[in-house]
Amino acid sequence: MNIKEAKAQIADTVRAYLAKDAEGMPLIPVEKQRPILLMGPPGIGKTAIMEQIAKEMQINLVSYTITHHTRQSAIGLPFISKRNYGGKETSVTEYTMSEIIADVYDRIELSGIAEGILFLDEINCVSETLAPTMLQFLQYKTFGSHRVPDGFVIVTAGNPPEYNASVRDFDIVTLDRVRLIEVEADLAAWRGYALSATVHGAVTAYLEIRKEHFYAIRMTPEGKRFVTARGWEDLSRVMTVHEEKGLAVNRALIRQFLQDEEIADAFCTYYELWNKYKSLYDVPGILAGQTPDDETKTALQRAPFDEKLSLLSLLADAIAGDCREWRKHYAEAIAVRDVLRVIREGTESPGEDCTEEIAQAAALLQQTLTKKEQARLIDDREAYVTRGVIGALHEAAAQGASFASVREWFAKREEARAEGAAQTDIRMTHAFSFLSGVFGEGQELVLFLTRLSAGEDTLSFVTEYGNDAYTRYAKLLLVDETREQLTRELLAI
Repeated sequence: MNIKEAKAQIADTVRAYLAKDAEGMPLIPVEKQRPILLMGPPGIGKTAIMEQIAKEMQINLVSYTITHHTRQSAIGLPFISKRNYGGKETSVTEYTMSEIIADVYDRIELSGIAEGILFLDEINCVSETLAPTMLQFLQYKTFGSHRVPDGFVIVTAGNPPEYNASVRDFDIVTLDRVRLIEVEADLAAWRGYALSATVHGAVTAYLEIRKEHFYAIRMTPEGKRFVTARGWEDLSRVMTVHEEKGLAVNRALIRQFLQDEEIADAFCTYYELWNKYKSLYDVPGILAGQTPDDETKTALQRAPFDEKLSLLSLLADAIAGDCREWRKHYAEAIAVRDVLRVIREGTESPGEDCTEEIAQAAALLQQTLTKKEQARLIDDREAYVTRGVIGALHEAAAQGASFASVREWFAKREEARAEGAAQTDIRMTHAFSFLSGVFGEGQELVLFLTRLSAGEDTLSFVTEYGNDAYTRYAKLLLVDETREQLTRELLAI
């Protein structure tokens, strides 16, 4: 299965393991809660989905790469204690608490949440001295004499032997005590995540053209050459910052992340073309309503596929950026409105001083944010929005003593937000108009619509705010798709 399907499987497992009956007892007894063994190639997002599941479910995540541990840190350090057996005092070796188990208890104390995921990566690549400890852990959920707390679900991950020479095979006894999930690299599953994670448009467009370069591992006389999903995402982040700061994005930089020279060179060549198309086609002008002249229309219609795809990606990325800002401001507005509504209900008149109440609400929100960040229970997007809400509340408190002045301030913010949403709506409509004017209702429009629909921010905008052009073309393409499917079925009959 792909990583998206694996995430759903693991999330369902966590929900099932944490489910309790009316008396508070687990519906699946703890001793029958098999650990998950997630097996797949490196760099496809195994750790990332653990973080996503924990934050979405608001539970703890304690994550370790187990190959960084020794036997002592895993099971604890030995010490001598005294025991009395049959009236005779005897020296006995005991062990301190495992660093990993101690970290679980620390996380529970920090977050105040007794449930979570204990994730151990590279579990089948441990040293010879640590291997028996890992087998004991998978079978009995203990490190030494210390057991993983019952509220924590155990998920482990490993790499198949073709990716790592130090892999150890698990015997049948061990495998019969785990839930094995095998994962493969899948560009289609990664594409939706990439758009939500704002992966650079040049990367996503290139991988549409060269799908075989998404995940590649090969042996050469000079050694192993590889490219992973993690490499593409990390390269994307660095490229974005370099572009913002006017720093070079060149072959030397790209090769640091794509450790296959042929793929790195091919992407470098495409990136140069991407920048050429970026300067050739006036994306801001198109989104402002520019109508293609006959020369531009003919050139685009005759352009190679990679050039068309680059333009579609540039337009989709620009609109996605608009929708991302809209979604942030929309979430902020709802949160600020709810806080002000509670404060308003506690005041006797619009002229009453509410400055202190708003400042207190901002302080409480800051405390909650700090606690969630310390406990790693909040993702970057939520934290970004929360900081915006805190800033808005401080701004509201500075408007004056009366709630009436705060209400006036909020109304002006809403007017500005509505204007921003209207501009996004217009820019999206202009993009559809330009593309339909050049390509008609062909595959280019299908690709553009598909790319928009894959992004959470854009989909949220058209769902909440709406866009007539998006709705019209989505319905039209759905009808065409249904007609083609019926035709295929009739021909098959």
